[in-house]
Amino acid sequence: MDIDCLPLDKTGYFSKLICDYTAKDPKLNTLYNRFPDIDGFKGQIEEKGAHFTQDQRDVLYSSMQNQYKNTETSKGTAANIKLLKEKNTFTIVTGHQLNLFTGPLYFLYKIISTINLTKQLKKEYPASNFVPIYWMATEDHDFEEINYFNFKGLKFQWNKEASGAVGHLPTEGLEEVFALYSKTIGDSNNAQKLKELFENAYLKNDNLTDATRFLANEIFKDYGLVIVDGDDIDLKKTLVPYIKKDIFEQTAFGKVLETIKEIEEISSDYPVQVNPREINYFYLKDGIRERIIESKEHYIVNDTSFSFTKAALVEEISTHPERFSPNVIARPLYQEVILPNLCYIGGGGEIAYWLELKAAFEAMNVPFPILLVRNSALIITEKQAEKLERMNISKSDIFLKQNSLINKKIREISNIDIDFSPQKKLLEEQFKDLYLLTEKTDKSFLGAVKAQEVKQKKGLDALEKRLLQAQKRKLKDHVVRMTELQNEIFPNQSLQERQLNFSEFYLAYGEDLVPMLFESLNPLDLMFTVITQK
Repeated sequence: MDIDCLPLDKTGYFSKLICDYTAKDPKLNTLYNRFPDIDGFKGQIEEKGAHFTQDQRDVLYSSMQNQYKNTETSKGTAANIKLLKEKNTFTIVTGHQLNLFTGPLYFLYKIISTINLTKQLKKEYPASNFVPIYWMATEDHDFEEINYFNFKGLKFQWNKEASGAVGHLPTEGLEEVFALYSKTIGDSNNAQKLKELFENAYLKNDNLTDATRFLANEIFKDYGLVIVDGDDIDLKKTLVPYIKKDIFEQTAFGKVLETIKEIEEISSDYPVQVNPREINYFYLKDGIRERIIESKEHYIVNDTSFSFTKAALVEEISTHPERFSPNVIARPLYQEVILPNLCYIGGGGEIAYWLELKAAFEAMNVPFPILLVRNSALIITEKQAEKLERMNISKSDIFLKQNSLINKKIREISNIDIDFSPQKKLLEEQFKDLYLLTEKTDKSFLGAVKAQEVKQKKGLDALEKRLLQAQKRKLKDHVVRMTELQNEIFPNQSLQERQLNFSEFYLAYGEDLVPMLFESLNPLDLMFTVITQK
């Protein structure tokens, strides 16, 4: 196995904001608390330790005991849950939706990044304990985003009428998905293990929350992962003061808007990831999860008959905090209120919206965590590696846009050098003389000279393009093979990790897959990892 690393900005798959953040661009300093390197964690440990009380730890420990009461817990996980009571214990968190059978491959990368970071921190700061947390997005209601996974070019989809929090959904109907999946993956030993994993997770648990907890626990049972469900009345009680500040004072709304304006002023290349609402909570009850909106001195629940006066809503929050579900702006705060957390690990899109939140955290007097972009990886099989070598395509070449890759390789293998750069440079030199001549005679002709220069440059570009096309036709077989290989490595011309399900690789590597990824991924590298099998 070979491991190569590429800077994120050389892959073409990460936003400028994320590339600048991981490069530690100083113009972003005001958007985060501490940078994700080993030294940054020293101050984070001190700050979080000073803010997180023993009462908060006791609530968290009690909730975790309750959430795991029906789960067969490994020794490592049980020990980590117990450690949460200790004042020198801190967490590293990643979060993810309840995607069917983990959804895309990066589900594994998120959790492995989290576990590996806790190991690194323990070596560097042995006086503290570090617990890896997977936060299940059980209250999310975007069923269409999670009800399928891709396998071998096929989409296995759970067809079901759904509303409200996805974690509450019964697992009825997944027998059909299992039957189709079972027919597709074959009867190898690895296929049998995958079938058993799917069946035990989804056909032997009553709802999607329990199924996902079983699945993640089974995959990572040897690594001490602790799985947290925020849809918990005791944890929500801790959130009550913050719910009130958001709804009645609109604290997050104002602060996040200020930060968005600051980001836009830093660079027009940084698009806004999420916009805050005046109220960043949903009402969660009876199979619905709908926005709370202030309207004419009342608070209504969108598209329902629920309506509250301010006094009634204050009472409802205090009495039934479990009915108040944070949105994408408020959920990060909830996480940091209930966990002794140091760092959140997420994808580029997630980290982009976390970078909008620091001022809102400060207004709520909650420490802002370190933000770490999760590991991203590309797995290249032995057969694919051999093809790349035969076609002299490097690891960096394979990340080029398809047309750029083809043009580059055609130029390399062609016996004709189809590159008009020298001719274009000569043309520019010739026009310099024409501009000088025009200046001395009649300046009104400068526009005509410029137009002629542009016309001739376009003519050279067009001719270069036509000659390249002619060479592509002559080298058609090579172009086809390059195209097919790149499409195989980047399905749908997207990152492999965003398209494929882990089971596609489990079929090939079996129980070696997860240990291989643990060995390959270093969370603090801030690079893109290419894993080549040999």
